[in-house]
Amino acid sequence: MTVTSIGWLEAALLGLVQGLTEFLPISSSAHLRIIGPLLPSGMDPGAAFTAITQIGTELAVLIFFRHDIARIAVAWLRGLSDPAMRKHPDVRLGWLIIVGSLPIGILGLLLQDAIETYLRNLYLTATMLIVFGALMGFADRFGKQQLALGQMTWRDGIVFGFAQAMALVPGVSRSGGTITAGLLMGYTREAAARYSFLLAIPAVMASGGYQLVKSWGVAGPVAPGPTALATVVAFFVGYAVIVGFLKIVSSRGFMPFVIYRIVLGIVLLALLGTGRMAPI
Repeated sequence: MTVTSIGWLEAALLGLVQGLTEFLPISSSAHLRIIGPLLPSGMDPGAAFTAITQIGTELAVLIFFRHDIARIAVAWLRGLSDPAMRKHPDVRLGWLIIVGSLPIGILGLLLQDAIETYLRNLYLTATMLIVFGALMGFADRFGKQQLALGQMTWRDGIVFGFAQAMALVPGVSRSGGTITAGLLMGYTREAAARYSFLLAIPAVMASGGYQLVKSWGVAGPVAPGPTALATVVAFFVGYAVIVGFLKIVSSRGFMPFVIYRIVLGIVLLALLGTGRMAPI
């Protein structure tokens, strides 16, 4: 029997946080890492819980972008047998999503022990929140913002992939890393945001599925029932956040998230420095 200190209510709250933060460039893994020790149980929910609950938010992406996904998938499949289709932008985009998913998959396996241990140090999380927040602000201010997704090159797709892989460190943010890279390469805000959603699908589903199988029947900080509840909560909240996020990006840019990241990082450093939170 699995013994855990994180119960149903805390798991539901963590699912709410996951849904609210997964698609915003503020790092959902950082928020789960920070909030866990502040709950009554005082426990870090762990990397496995984070990966599994991300399945819920990624299902929201699959539903919200179902028409885009279906169009890209159909074009990609046609491109396998029809040489005339191989130069189609959607065929290239399909291949770029596959190739761009490789860095995070390979590095995730190679750095698995580090991801589950010392990379969850809150001093590192705070630093990443601040550094990548400032970098996002720079990219949002000085990026040319001229390119659409149909203009993506193989070089750009690989850069996007490695930018996503940086999210293995809590505090960087999967969407934050890819969006920042996109802005620096000259893509529009909307294009960078939409591609960050599409690129995340293979990586998140694979990571969540792997952690689900790996943790099956193994005692952890959160039992299977509360983890399932958190995943369901994350799905419904995440779907609503996608709609709001795309509207904010088109009208206000990323500066609200830049400010939030930097403030959160500074507050976290203050809590750590005064001993009110432990780094591990």
